[in-house]
Amino acid sequence: MANIYDIDTGGAPPALEARDLSVFYGMKQAVKEVSLDVPAKRVVALVGPSGCGKSTFLRCFNRMNDLVPTARVEGEARFGGVDLYGSEVDPVEVRRRIGMVFQKPNPFPKSIYDNVAFGPRVNGFRGDLDGLVEESLKQSALWDEVADRLSDSAYALSGGQQQRLCIARTLAVRPDVVLMDEPASALDPLATQKIEELIYELKERYTIVIVTHNMQQAARISDYTAFLYMGELVEYGPTDNIFTNPREERTEAYVTGRFG
Repeated sequence: MANIYDIDTGGAPPALEARDLSVFYGMKQAVKEVSLDVPAKRVVALVGPSGCGKSTFLRCFNRMNDLVPTARVEGEARFGGVDLYGSEVDPVEVRRRIGMVFQKPNPFPKSIYDNVAFGPRVNGFRGDLDGLVEESLKQSALWDEVADRLSDSAYALSGGQQQRLCIARTLAVRPDVVLMDEPASALDPLATQKIEELIYELKERYTIVIVTHNMQQAARISDYTAFLYMGELVEYGPTDNIFTNPREERTEAYVTGRFG
């Protein structure tokens, strides 16, 4: 039988790779030797009970765990074939190429325009900033709602709009990959629907990895699903297979709601 992480990428190299990836917080092992490939320009959902290591695993790919003093990463996390934890790799550049959208909207205390322009300015962008801000807001399906009030505070937006603004802010630095840690969990159903529609559209340009507790959401928006339990990768494959014909009993029990 093929390894769980061996999936059909159509011959294209994966965007992200994990090989025997483990994460420790002090003596506690939160992620246990996880191996999988993330195909380019697809949506991969990470599902599993609370505390199973989904978010910790996700943060390995843009080195956010570096910011946790007790965290230690072992194994390999690769982007475009490059070991993200190699001594020559700049974590700041990693976070530019691999963007992150967090669980709760976290706009800066600035205008809508300045939120989107912040990253490009920090990175020394010298092109058409107005055009980049407009393009990013259009990509995040927010432009039509804010085009005439770009100077307003980001805090004047609704929660769903703030989250789409955070997505626009991420896209403005032109990443290759977008990581999303439960991006709709704090939103109402209508705002959640807009985020899901946006994710579906964005995968034409970006590789997306999303952590979600919502099984229906994973089934709706993802191409592949990985089920993690107690830090281990139990099963990984095409989303349809995971939800309708899982190979592992624990996967079936989780996706059908018998535990978790």
